[in-house]
Amino acid sequence: MFGFGPALSRWLGGSLDLANAITVTCVALYLLSLALDPGAILSFSGGIFGILSPSGDALFKLGMTGPYAVFGGRPWTLCTAIFLHGGALHILFNMAVMRMYLPNVEHLFGPVRAFLIFMVAGILGFVVSVVFGGHNSVGASGAIFGLLGALISYGRRTGQSHITNQLWGSAIMMFLMGFMMSGVDNFAHAGGFAGGFVCANFMPTAGRREQAGELAVAGLLSVITLVGFVLSLFGFSFGGMR
Repeated sequence: MFGFGPALSRWLGGSLDLANAITVTCVALYLLSLALDPGAILSFSGGIFGILSPSGDALFKLGMTGPYAVFGGRPWTLCTAIFLHGGALHILFNMAVMRMYLPNVEHLFGPVRAFLIFMVAGILGFVVSVVFGGHNSVGASGAIFGLLGALISYGRRTGQSHITNQLWGSAIMMFLMGFMMSGVDNFAHAGGFAGGFVCANFMPTAGRREQAGELAVAGLLSVITLVGFVLSLFGFSFGGMR
């Protein structure tokens, strides 16, 4: 937060943290996606997982990613799609799991590095999805798998094999669940896990002060994401207005 985080945290009674910020952002964008096309709420497409699902048009307007978006002049959707969700169960499950793992990553690496791991994992997950999956995608699950990868990387670096084995068990179970459910972007999960693992492997832990370069990259990713939402809403792409 460019040095303003502690002051904002005190002003808000200590309630400001990374998990809360991401949760609030995702929920606000989910509600906005429903408001952009209220008629889609009653469609009930996709069974139980389609309950309270935004329409594809609404998600596209907010920054859904996929081959059409990325190769059509909207590369920022690799960032914006992390914070978008395709249904009530989708966002509830992702936010619940994210809040299990993100505070641990934040504790071990620091808030700025935890944000970088989250974003890099989410972006790489969507890159893998675009290249190998070839379909539209939204959701924080790739970034969440990156958090798992980061924790496993930390366990390996510090020789905590019992924790690492437990986390591997959780990761494998989550991967298997993805293959058993329809509409799950398993390519994004795999890419996100790899991104989080590799990113954390080269990052200092929370014992070392966060560097200016890390703050700059985190700030740049935040700006790209925020500006990306605005550009998407106005239908802008590098190929022109759509």
